[in-house]
Amino acid sequence: MTTAPQSSAAELEAGKERLREVWKTPTGWRYWTSVNNTHVGLWYAAASFIFMLFAGGLALLMRMQLAVPDNNFLSARTFNQAFTLHGTVMMFLFAVPIFEAVAIFLLPPMLGARELPFPRLSAFGFWSFVIGGIFVCGSIFFDAAPAAGWFMYPPLATDNELSGVGADIWLLGLSFIEVASIAAAVELIVGIMKNRAPGMRINLMPLFAWYLLIVAGMILFAFPPLIAGDILFEMERMFNWPFFDATRGGDPILWQHLFWIFGHPEVYIIFLPAIALIAMIVPTFAQRTIVGYSWIVLAAVGTGFLSFGLWVHHMFATGLPTISLAFFSAASEAVAIPTAVQIFVFIATLLAGRVIFSVPMLFATGGLAIFTIGGLTGVMVALAPFDWQAHDTYFVVAHLHYVLIGGMLFPVTAGIYYYFPLVNSKKLSDSLGKIAFWLMFVGFNVAFFPMHVSGLRGMPRRVFTYPEGIGWDWLNLVSSVGAFVFAAGVSVVVVDVLRPKGREPKVPPNFWNAGTLEWISEPHENWGVRSVPIIKSRYPIWDQENIIRDIDKGRFYLPVAAEGRRETLVTTVLDAEPIQCMRVAGTSLLPIIAAAALGGVFVALTFHWWIAALASGCGFLGAILCWLWTGTAEIPEKPEKDVGLGLTLPLYKSGQHSVGWWAMFITMVGDGTAFASLVFGYFFFWTIHEDFPPDETAGPGVFWPTAACAFFLAAWVVMLLARQWNITGWTVAMRLAVAISFVLVLSGSAAGLWGPWTFGMNPTAHAYPATVWILAIWTVAHAFVAAIMQLYCLARSLAGQLTPKYDADLRNAVLYWHFLTVTAIVTFCVIGLFPLAA
Repeated sequence: MTTAPQSSAAELEAGKERLREVWKTPTGWRYWTSVNNTHVGLWYAAASFIFMLFAGGLALLMRMQLAVPDNNFLSARTFNQAFTLHGTVMMFLFAVPIFEAVAIFLLPPMLGARELPFPRLSAFGFWSFVIGGIFVCGSIFFDAAPAAGWFMYPPLATDNELSGVGADIWLLGLSFIEVASIAAAVELIVGIMKNRAPGMRINLMPLFAWYLLIVAGMILFAFPPLIAGDILFEMERMFNWPFFDATRGGDPILWQHLFWIFGHPEVYIIFLPAIALIAMIVPTFAQRTIVGYSWIVLAAVGTGFLSFGLWVHHMFATGLPTISLAFFSAASEAVAIPTAVQIFVFIATLLAGRVIFSVPMLFATGGLAIFTIGGLTGVMVALAPFDWQAHDTYFVVAHLHYVLIGGMLFPVTAGIYYYFPLVNSKKLSDSLGKIAFWLMFVGFNVAFFPMHVSGLRGMPRRVFTYPEGIGWDWLNLVSSVGAFVFAAGVSVVVVDVLRPKGREPKVPPNFWNAGTLEWISEPHENWGVRSVPIIKSRYPIWDQENIIRDIDKGRFYLPVAAEGRRETLVTTVLDAEPIQCMRVAGTSLLPIIAAAALGGVFVALTFHWWIAALASGCGFLGAILCWLWTGTAEIPEKPEKDVGLGLTLPLYKSGQHSVGWWAMFITMVGDGTAFASLVFGYFFFWTIHEDFPPDETAGPGVFWPTAACAFFLAAWVVMLLARQWNITGWTVAMRLAVAISFVLVLSGSAAGLWGPWTFGMNPTAHAYPATVWILAIWTVAHAFVAAIMQLYCLARSLAGQLTPKYDADLRNAVLYWHFLTVTAIVTFCVIGLFPLAA
């Protein structure tokens, strides 16, 4: 059976009304406690654009300063703060969050799901993003903004007297914002892999979902190295640990490695979702399916993979070995191949179809044209001899903006004009859209193309003024004029979005005649889909007759909310076979409380308010524990439920079939990447120093690291026994085992710290003891989290919420222990045994 029998009009309306009651929007101040994907996605998008306009205003101030020689419109300090915040906000507070916003808004209906699996996590990410963004951006109004560039290179940025508190605001504020990005990545990966509609096999997924899956995976491997670098950086600034001080065994080049391991994949984290929007727009306006679906998916995967092998081309001028230059230069050239495949797929689709010209297509094609120019200059700077000439000149500024604005901002604007009817059933103005496009297209090229020439004429980046008569005068004036023309185009888009549209008629559903499921959503409803459909095609609206009507009439799965709960289906990863009816969390104040408390930790650390940081940390821990207790792994009132079409599914799953297990696994993959970055730092120092560890500096010895390793291994084994005893129903034995493991992990933590302490390793004296301490502290901090999880499992068991049948909490804790055990073994073998091998 693929559809249910037809219901009467009264039954249909009653079912809808029941769903509306379950998914209703809170009123008053409680509106902001909503966790619905529609609300959070739109909030995310609005906040991202506000930050973008703020950064754009800073850019205009910089162009006013550079319009003429010897200008004093801005002081050097204000200019430095402006360009640092401009780059920071555009990269961290607009380019990535805007796509997280679009994904949260579009993915549920696109995947045929009611909701993504962790709506409270999405809300937590949003509030973390907003609080962190206000903290970073607001600093400029107190003359405390970071001023060392959005890349924050040491030793300038590690010197407290030169960089002031602005560097701390940048480091800790962005670390907080990165938490939001990783939270969104976890939500998107689990949602795409586990919440697709039945029948939507992995080779039937919309291209947008494929791209977001790839990008979310890239975030897990790109952002953690920057978080690790931020930790090292802040430890040097806060406690004088010399990770980047060459006079005490450190090296500022380590920061460049950690930053650009993040920084270059970041470009493709920004670019690929923009291509995803174009991949949705082009088939609609070509009125045919995409040409070469498999090719474009493989090209996107290849682009993501190769992007992690390019970071060193930002460091060609640092004196690297010739073989490194050759390898990374070749890799930088190679990434052009999968990128070109994606563009040629779009061209082939347009040639094979009957193109309908529209404002979204105008922005999409204009963006691809600009991006292609940026790609060509990218091939130029990938060649080391040319890069040596163009490095740190305005040629690189031009290249960066051609790639990012052509590859991101223009496609985003195309997406705004394409998807706006899903917001309020109204269409944006074609005439205003065309005016905006030509102002933006012409203004952009007038602003940034001359920068290629000024860069080749020797104008360096990040100068706040320049002398008259050296050939840069008219080029900068033209660029400044173009910047204001471009800003006028952006302003037209803003006016078009914000202007009142009350008297304009509503457009019909699926106004553009698209083929993918996001167009079945109704702007006035809070759920993703009315009923969860069975999917048989990549473009189900085109290929499955009457699917929109059948979904709306509740003829598929979950047609009503009989128990008054928010529900969606969990399916298998590859074939999307339904395996669970999942109940998702509803409206809650806890995400806001947790985000505010975590924000308090980062703000307090910025100003060295240690007691306030501790209090905020305790508040955050309390909010998270309350969140977990009330919002996840709830024991249902019955074991299974009839979800429609004669299918009965369980309401509870644990282990590899549960979304919580997948979320833990994905989170720990990102955590493991950050840990690997710290270990990379240890061996980086070993490669650049002839005497690392230095002869005059004692290590932690062998005994205590070995003892710590043994304690952690024993604690892990006991946790495995606890899981097995719980399965067999030996509840008392399970509780005893968890308690014993808790004691063992405390013992291992003490032994791990005792070695460096007893051998008098001073972390301020040299990079070696500092690195040993940071690895030990990282492991012990994770052990503390493991101990909290063990106490939580004991509490759940004593409360009757952890049983042999309902054991998701314990299984997730054991999964965490797998990663912690690997971390402990690597840490204590490196700091305890490697000095002997060296």
